[in-house]
Amino acid sequence: MKTTRHPGIGAALCVTLLAILAGCAEEKAAIRPERPAVKSLVEEQAVEEPADAILMRMAEFLAKAPRYSVNIQENFDTVQPSGQKIEFGETRQVTVSRPNELRVEAAHSDGDKHVVLYDGKDITVFNPSRNVYAQVYKPGGIDAAVTYFLKDLNMRLPLAVLLVSRSPDELKRRTQSLDYVERTEIYGVPAHHLAGRTETVDYQVWIKEGAQPLPLRIVLTYKNAEGQPQFRAHFSDWNLSPEVQDSLFAFTPPEGAKKISFLAQLPQVALQRGAAPEQTGGQK
Repeated sequence: MKTTRHPGIGAALCVTLLAILAGCAEEKAAIRPERPAVKSLVEEQAVEEPADAILMRMAEFLAKAPRYSVNIQENFDTVQPSGQKIEFGETRQVTVSRPNELRVEAAHSDGDKHVVLYDGKDITVFNPSRNVYAQVYKPGGIDAAVTYFLKDLNMRLPLAVLLVSRSPDELKRRTQSLDYVERTEIYGVPAHHLAGRTETVDYQVWIKEGAQPLPLRIVLTYKNAEGQPQFRAHFSDWNLSPEVQDSLFAFTPPEGAKKISFLAQLPQVALQRGAAPEQTGGQK
């Protein structure tokens, strides 16, 4: 069976083991009642800090962190023409050094790899599997580079809102409602579990409790997309003081590497190549 990826959507609901779950349903119902609704949980636990305050603490903590690195395990499903959801995955290693340096290394479940680099001047995407790279000049810092990468180049960068210094304002602007689900433990770490809604996405986030309110897990549900696929990310190995050199963010093309254009640049490149020399300032 040929499957189709849609990485721009990024997600999927877990495949349900119908036979197993159906056999367990009656037993679970006999053991304990259904979990209460989110608002009932909030009332029972008497949360000392509102959900929006917890979310803003996380966003502001990341926005003000001068540098950090983190590993992210991502999983997402794509809805096939048949309606079946197929799960794909990738790992990312993210290094941020504000205000001008960013490195994202990604490895996909099919073995393909790519690296996104920003050194304060150039945005570079390198695919070592094919030994090709695209590069564009974009000064102005991480915020400007990420915005240009997403909106002008139409490139994919999951959870990009967490990389920019304006993330508190972005999350506040986009979030239409937010609930505190429960105080819990995730991966052995005490955490706050929040559930929010935007116009296009329902999201859940588990935020580490304490002085370092770091995201530990995020689940996005694309509620307006067919099949309502999900994207899930698990954060690990947070380092708030990584030792980084400028060379980590600079790109030196390896031997034989071929420079190509970003797909969004192709119409402009075609126009420039077809223009007269006096229009482009170049020579034949």
